[in-house]
Amino acid sequence: MGNDQLIPIGTLARRTGVAVSAIRFYESKGLLTSLRTGGNQRRFLRSDIRRVSFILVAQKLGLGLAEIEAELAQLPQGRTPTINDWQRISRSMRVAIDEKIKLLTRTRNQLDQCIGCGCLSLQKCQLYNKEDRMAARGAGPQLVLG
Repeated sequence: MGNDQLIPIGTLARRTGVAVSAIRFYESKGLLTSLRTGGNQRRFLRSDIRRVSFILVAQKLGLGLAEIEAELAQLPQGRTPTINDWQRISRSMRVAIDEKIKLLTRTRNQLDQCIGCGCLSLQKCQLYNKEDRMAARGAGPQLVLG
């Protein structure tokens, strides 16, 4: 592997907009792997720019570090991931993202309807929870999580 494929941590931070401390944190969690120079300086693969970008997007989508780690574990270590590698992750995440979209849509719709009612109480609501029938389904926001 040529040296043009390796970049210092500062370059990775600059290219991704992530603090050096965050990159070290990601490395400590196993999300990134650095190589060490003779002087013990960290070097990352140029393709790690995409890895860090993926981490940022996944976090924005609400994935936890454990979920992100599980997805990144599917990528090859020590070589630039191919389009097929990234597509495999995309397919894997699609189901989870679709479920989150459904939950968010259901939540938004229920909140809009509940707030529109005016009573702001599922226990008192005669429109969506007449006679507190939702209590029979169990505790919590049953209309949303149902």
